[in-house]
Amino acid sequence: MIYKSKFRQSYLFFLCAVLFFSCSKTNKPDVSDIKLTIKVERFDKDLYQGKDQKISLTDSILHQKYGAFYEDFIFKMVGNDSYTSQEVLQGLYNDKAYFDLNKEVDSVFPKLTQVENELTQSFKYIKHYYPKAQIPRFIGFLSGFSYQTPIGDNYIGIGLDMFLGKDSKFYGALVHSIPFYLSRKFTPAYIVPRVSEYYVRENLFKERDEDRSLLSKMIYNGKILYFMDQIMPDNMPDSVKIGYTYKQLGWCKAFEAEIWGFYLESNLLYETDYPKIQVYLSEGPFTPGLGENQQSAPKLGVWTGWQIVRKYMEENPKVTLQQLMADTDAQKILTKSKYKPKLMK
Repeated sequence: MIYKSKFRQSYLFFLCAVLFFSCSKTNKPDVSDIKLTIKVERFDKDLYQGKDQKISLTDSILHQKYGAFYEDFIFKMVGNDSYTSQEVLQGLYNDKAYFDLNKEVDSVFPKLTQVENELTQSFKYIKHYYPKAQIPRFIGFLSGFSYQTPIGDNYIGIGLDMFLGKDSKFYGALVHSIPFYLSRKFTPAYIVPRVSEYYVRENLFKERDEDRSLLSKMIYNGKILYFMDQIMPDNMPDSVKIGYTYKQLGWCKAFEAEIWGFYLESNLLYETDYPKIQVYLSEGPFTPGLGENQQSAPKLGVWTGWQIVRKYMEENPKVTLQQLMADTDAQKILTKSKYKPKLMK
């Protein structure tokens, strides 16, 4: 059994190293010839500008322009089918909180040029590896802190009110419903990695129902993050890809061997009881039972799976990215990775 005391507070050395070496070094392909330009449609601006028109006209214009997204927005995100679309619009326009939030969103995101450029580059890499991948519409909106990156019929929504910056006055007022360990990641830097990750998970590589063990879920999530390594900028820190603080990432690196030993000693790798393993896969402020002073990182199974997959690709250089993503044999990937982190002295 590994006790908290074994996860000693000796990881400060790693924090500086994390700052400089946390990004996965890749030799990315040249995608300059791929014809793709992503633009984020500003539903939030169109909706706001429609307040000065007749409700029926605004309703018609928005429905015609945004189709399935508009219906989802009206009847699922901010309203329900108990009200008509015009009643939902009128309710928004009569709500001062909506105007205050819209003003804040517009001040933080007057334009989305950088987001569009980064999304274009990331999705060019996706098209390089998977030429038949369908690129959806990207639609910026605000839903009153309810939806961050919804995916629907040929669209990905970008809830701009959930990327305002961790110090936004709105998040502090919502601390009971949105804890800080989540809202600290509500910054512009997270837009591209979160949008890209959700697209990859939902449109390219859905998790299989039969993958029930902790090991299989580790490897699945590890493959997703390894894929992110290949499509995100080389200067994007690992901490942003996985959603850690630098301290949490440093803690994982410092105690990698102890974490692995904990899985083995606790017979967790082949455990399929989700209540028992979800603590190692889910978001949270830390992992209960590991580390001292609640300084452990959350979702350790996801992080460990990432390291296993990286080691597997390092040990098997002839395996292509497409072959990796298609491989559902988690045990084979673990075995051939030769993953065995060493205890730090």
